[in-house]
Amino acid sequence: MTERQVIKLVQPEPVLEGAGVRLKRSIAGRALDYLDPFLLLDHFGSDNPADYLAGFPMHPHRGIETVTYMLAGVVRHEDSLGNAGEIGAGDVQWMTAGRGIMHEEMPRPLDGKNYGFQLWVNLPAKLKMCQPRYQEIPHATIPEARLADGVRALVIAGQLGDVRGPVTDIAADPTYLDITIPPGVVHALPVARGHTAFAYVFEGQGAFGEQAAASTSAIGAPRLVVFGDGDEVVVRAGEGGVRFLLVSGKPLGEPIARYGPFVMNTRQEIMKALEDLRNGTFVQD
Repeated sequence: MTERQVIKLVQPEPVLEGAGVRLKRSIAGRALDYLDPFLLLDHFGSDNPADYLAGFPMHPHRGIETVTYMLAGVVRHEDSLGNAGEIGAGDVQWMTAGRGIMHEEMPRPLDGKNYGFQLWVNLPAKLKMCQPRYQEIPHATIPEARLADGVRALVIAGQLGDVRGPVTDIAADPTYLDITIPPGVVHALPVARGHTAFAYVFEGQGAFGEQAAASTSAIGAPRLVVFGDGDEVVVRAGEGGVRFLLVSGKPLGEPIARYGPFVMNTRQEIMKALEDLRNGTFVQD
């Protein structure tokens, strides 16, 4: 097995999005624009409702998939497919925008809190204009892998050992894990060779790769850790333990043209999306 090493660390930057939602962004920022096939990673969370109540009123997407994973609070949503409802703590919404979807997401507190993540995953050129679809995954259906030394992993997508996540049929063949490692434990997690991989540390501290062998170095939350290629990620938890997302996916190696919520392969395709939005043909039956 070849151990993956850390090739980049990203300190999330504060951004204001939607109608005035405060976020911490680590992909699609100044330090890291794109991590093929991942287009954006936002970490939202606040005990102050004024930071998020304005939400994300109805807006379009084309050419991507958006993945929302909640830790606390709720997000009320509706879209042009006729879906409406809310997702709460531990739930996941995996939305494939394809040729075009309009949706809104309105965060609301529960017990005074609203925390979670949104990840954007690129679609290959052949699927950019596919029919939109929507997967809502309740927390109760997300399996937990219990590993050696008290390590636990919620498996949202992909497979860890004999445990397979409920999100299926995604072009990037992603693995999306929520990992908790107890204090001082060193653990190796498999990652498919050739896939882009990152960890997002959001609780505690941990050391990764060759730094896991050192007793003095650790990466504290919040921080994005980008890995080079290999078969596994080795992690050593700090004194208080560590919790992080471990996400990987197959890179597309295709050109991207990006304009706000649209990600296509050419500038001409972006212009067509804007034209469709103006003339009312963006959302198709």
